[in-house]
Amino acid sequence: MPTRFGTSPWIQRFPASRVPAFPRYSGDRVADVVVIGGGLTGCAAAHACAAAGLTTILLERDRMGHGRSGRGLGLLSPEPGPAFRDVVEAHGLNAARRVFDVWRRGALDGAALLRRLGVPCHLDPREALVVARGDQERDLRREYEGRREAGLDVAWLNRRQLQARMRLDAAGGLKTRDAFMLDPYRACLGLASAAAARGALCFERSAVKNVRFTRKLAEVVVDHGRIKTSRVIVATATATEEFRSLRRHLDRRETYLVLTGRMPAAMRKELGDRRVILRGAGVPPDHAGWTHDDRLVISGADQPETPARTREAALVQRTGELMYEVLRLYPAISGLQPEFGWESVYGQAADGLPYIGAHRNYPHHLFAIGGHPASATGAFAAARILLRAVRGTPESADEVFGWNR
Repeated sequence: MPTRFGTSPWIQRFPASRVPAFPRYSGDRVADVVVIGGGLTGCAAAHACAAAGLTTILLERDRMGHGRSGRGLGLLSPEPGPAFRDVVEAHGLNAARRVFDVWRRGALDGAALLRRLGVPCHLDPREALVVARGDQERDLRREYEGRREAGLDVAWLNRRQLQARMRLDAAGGLKTRDAFMLDPYRACLGLASAAAARGALCFERSAVKNVRFTRKLAEVVVDHGRIKTSRVIVATATATEEFRSLRRHLDRRETYLVLTGRMPAAMRKELGDRRVILRGAGVPPDHAGWTHDDRLVISGADQPETPARTREAALVQRTGELMYEVLRLYPAISGLQPEFGWESVYGQAADGLPYIGAHRNYPHHLFAIGGHPASATGAFAAARILLRAVRGTPESADEVFGWNR
């Protein structure tokens, strides 16, 4: 079967007859909170606000989950992305501890919420393993020691242990718990439906044209109506056109993803523990993990966003690179073909962390933008931070994700 390029398998393989349909927005309304963006972060925030008793409206310009969320890896990672030592260097030891604690709790809370809501998204627990090859071992060992000294839950695997467990020829590995694999599109649709069940009004194909504001209120202008509100939550992959003044804080980048065909039993026996998510120690890291139906899903080969005219060629090239890198790790997969190859655009801050919280130039807004699409944990971490901000009960730990960091 030829590779399907540019298409997310999570969206493509979901039965069209089971996709929940949400109406277009029209008319004039008043709400406590308006959430802009129908990805995982927007749906998680809408559910949190509605569950807290706030009148909530969720607006998505396209279809729920068809943006970055539905084009992600399908990972709930207990790690925020940048190395612990890098966060310490940028923000100090206490802030770095808070960041890693927030992310681990975000992964656990997200998994618990999806289970409690009964969202059928193939949620499955994993361990996360960062592996070092060649001269990467020294830096990874220092990362391990820094985390251990800070009291974080982390373990070290030596070459012999990696060979026994993962069938990998690697110098060393850093292991953490509390990771999960899931279908991100199903998770997003499930959260949107759960938000609606809690009383949130959810609308698709409802693009926001403008957000006007005075000292007391904001007015969200949609194609066919307006909404007056005291709080606007902007939950997008990067700064959209109406917030273009914020784009200088984020570099627009692309990551590439591959889903292979199903592995035959003989091939699976030659590989390592399927309960592990593998991550390379390089910058940016590459990820590889097993899906519930015996396929490998891989992401990486990040680069600055490519022009539209060269994007298709870049996708084919980068898909090949990802398959080659995994083949180097596991020669036994020779002959395994990529069934899907796609890209996901994201905004990256200089320190690798998302921006979550208020900005001084937008008095009624709260933002949750940026962050790598490999992991969906940021959606659940952001939902808690945003709800606290809406209620006026922020925690000091939230400041490290703010615009003034």
